[in-house]
Amino acid sequence: MSNVHHAETSSVALTQSRAAPIFAALMLGIFVIAGAGFVSVPAVHNAAHDQRHAIGFPCH
Repeated sequence: MSNVHHAETSSVALTQSRAAPIFAALMLGIFVIAGAGFVSVPAVHNAAHDQRHAIGFPCH
């Protein structure tokens, strides 16, 4: 019985540990695509703008 409980606990911990990097990558992607496009620094703005065009995201 304790082996079953341990396996379930490990499965939940593994799922949560895999979710954190996925969530962080998603937030970084949203920031780069949406947030950095409104920055006044021209190099950052232009990079985000070019990336939006590359993925077909309307930005004008």
